[in-house]
Amino acid sequence: MRILLVEDETVIARTVLYALEAEGFAGEHALSGGEALAKADAGRFDLAILDVGLPDIDGFALCRELRRRGDLPVIFLTARAAEPERMLGFELGADDYLAKPFSPRELVARVKAVLRRTGSAGTRDADAGSTSAAAAQASAPAAQAAAATLATTGDFGHDAEGHRIHYRGRPLPLTRYEYGLLAALLQRPGAILTRAQLLDRVWGHDSDTGDRSVDTHIKTLRAKLREIAPDADPIRTERGIGYSLQPG
Repeated sequence: MRILLVEDETVIARTVLYALEAEGFAGEHALSGGEALAKADAGRFDLAILDVGLPDIDGFALCRELRRRGDLPVIFLTARAAEPERMLGFELGADDYLAKPFSPRELVARVKAVLRRTGSAGTRDADAGSTSAAAAQASAPAAQAAAATLATTGDFGHDAEGHRIHYRGRPLPLTRYEYGLLAALLQRPGAILTRAQLLDRVWGHDSDTGDRSVDTHIKTLRAKLREIAPDADPIRTERGIGYSLQPG
């Protein structure tokens, strides 16, 4: 799998590339946002790691551009660790956010987790879209096996081991926290989970994240559900308490 690293500090870039390549990934480095966009247009990548403080455009603007061009999974790697910056990153569709200083091993672990959740969709070049009939036939048993792992709850199918959730037969491209929230709600359909309970289950006891993080991620999660079923809203806001899920 090919990883696009956008980082203007060469020392950090070398460390990240070494850690990625040690785990079998093919890393490609860009020093600026413009160079990153050129590389994304020229080839296929499975995930992008973006610094926010780039010399030409910031990483948030670069994330917007990449999202307009495809569904490339994104991890932010940045010194901007304040909550407003983290929230902006997630609102833009980032799959994860890691603050500097960081552990290269943790970064690689997060790359693997995001790729498992997203199915490594990535961006594709023009030729990658064509699939032969033989390849389609060969992949059918694998697709059937994957579908068999989904536990059905109403309109939702949940593969807990693979960290995948389907809605009305279509896979949901979820970030780490969106997946965690929806999985928690699916565990107790119809029950009201408070914001504190969701924070504890998804972010953990040691997180400094507040209630606003839950609300922000529920908002983006609802938007993805509406893309599949505009007339439905299975996540209910329980005013002053939290959220519940009516799976259909």
